[in-house]
Amino acid sequence: MPQVLALIPARGGSKGIPRKNVMSLAGKPVIAYSILQAQASQRINRIIVSTDDPVTGRVAREWSAEVPFVRPAEYAQDSSPDIDVFRHALNWLKEKEGYEPDMVVHLRPTGPVRRVELIDRAVDLLAAHPEADAVRSVSTAHQTPYKMWRITSGGCLLPLLRIDGVADCQSLPRQQLPAVYWQNGYVDVIRPRAVLTKNSMWGECVLPFIVEETLFELDYPEDIPAIEDALKRLEDGSTTEPPRGQRYPV
Repeated sequence: MPQVLALIPARGGSKGIPRKNVMSLAGKPVIAYSILQAQASQRINRIIVSTDDPVTGRVAREWSAEVPFVRPAEYAQDSSPDIDVFRHALNWLKEKEGYEPDMVVHLRPTGPVRRVELIDRAVDLLAAHPEADAVRSVSTAHQTPYKMWRITSGGCLLPLLRIDGVADCQSLPRQQLPAVYWQNGYVDVIRPRAVLTKNSMWGECVLPFIVEETLFELDYPEDIPAIEDALKRLEDGSTTEPPRGQRYPV
């Protein structure tokens, strides 16, 4: 059986909502939802929370996740990239325990509205393609970058993207432009070789895992009602989509 590790990064600091990873959301700490989803997965066989914060670590242990190390402060800043967190965790586990997972599932606690079956499908997709380094969840982009511009140092507009052989793709109807996707953070799966050998969070070959559901991200207090609504619907076994006519910001 493949060794599949769920890694849940949960630093103590947060600007929008202080200590948001351990705040109560629909009756549970925010981080508990990702832990429970990993526990319910049919593919994941180990769950680790990477945190610099003792309170977050205590809460994670209360919900039966492992917290075998303290994340160094330099990897827990606002500007700390994911790869530093993953490299530290993988190196620590290899050096201290001799543990090397085949795949790592990246579960971000601030996106707690997540269906377990989609986690397992993402793992299965990577397992079926040994040549791939990662699977990344994406959604159809609502705005195409082929109609986006940047301002040069001289004050002129310059197209962000061009299409070979098309002089003015910015004037084409959107339907005639290439389909594009944005990474949504719902669930990503990565092979350790991408991080440790290729110094990348997706390596050289990343497979798309398309998730076309309403996405919920906990960034600000005003996000809370929509997320609690979606979590209750998910717990009831119904759709995570908002009621007809009701729209939530992503």
